[in-house]
Amino acid sequence: MTATDRASHTAVLVCQGRAAANERVAPGRFADPTALTLLRETERGLVRQVREGTPPAGLKARIEYEVVRGSAEVLVPRTIAIDDAVREGPREQVVILGAGLDGRAWRMTELRDSETFEVDQPASQRDKRERAVALGDRQPHFVPVDFGRDDLAVTLEAAGHRADRPTTWVWEGVVPYLTADEVRGTLDEVAARSAPGSRLIVNYQSDSTSTLVVLRVFTTLFRRVSPWQNEPWRSTWTAEQMRDLLTGRGFRVVRDDDLLTLATALPMKLGQRGSLRNSRVAVAEKT
Repeated sequence: MTATDRASHTAVLVCQGRAAANERVAPGRFADPTALTLLRETERGLVRQVREGTPPAGLKARIEYEVVRGSAEVLVPRTIAIDDAVREGPREQVVILGAGLDGRAWRMTELRDSETFEVDQPASQRDKRERAVALGDRQPHFVPVDFGRDDLAVTLEAAGHRADRPTTWVWEGVVPYLTADEVRGTLDEVAARSAPGSRLIVNYQSDSTSTLVVLRVFTTLFRRVSPWQNEPWRSTWTAEQMRDLLTGRGFRVVRDDDLLTLATALPMKLGQRGSLRNSRVAVAEKT
């Protein structure tokens, strides 16, 4: 079984991080009540431990605890920045690329009247649809796509997406898991379906040798509990490289910030400075 034949474990980890941070990290600025609902009961115990601040005994359990605790801090400024950028952009059509267990289609009241499309690999999307039943009848358009093999433009058009109308694209937490060629190919398809006035919000990792080394060591030493065992990083980008990618496809970069800069403006403690510094959110508009 390949990684694309199974639901993403990273998506669960990210959802656990958001659930752990809900109204606890940067209170008043961050809330995601959908996250806990999207988790299965077996996945909620770890969230409760992190929220209570009670580290478990045992190496395996402690590593899992620290991963969720750390991800909660990183996800807060990332989510807030993307949500704000969505609110500022066109909302007739919103496409979430690599949606995972994202709850925006349900939790953001600004998207209530939007045509929202969630794009993800088939196994993860099947898992998401089972979990999302608990969120109620309001559902986005689910578009199963394998970014390495399928034609994104064709599948989106078949799902009802209109290339002649502005779209806000959300590409969060996906780019590092794609090869450079897959990133370029996806951007080509996004650009082809972006009418003037469209907005692309992309979260990516800047080039950080130290971070990659830590991930590889973590995976080697703790293979059985590593969330990255089957979903390794495949590409990193500098801000200049990302700007060139976007401008070369007709997008004008409005802003591009690292999460550490964004986090310093929030009411939250900063413990994951390295991870925050190496993760970025760029906002670009189609000219």
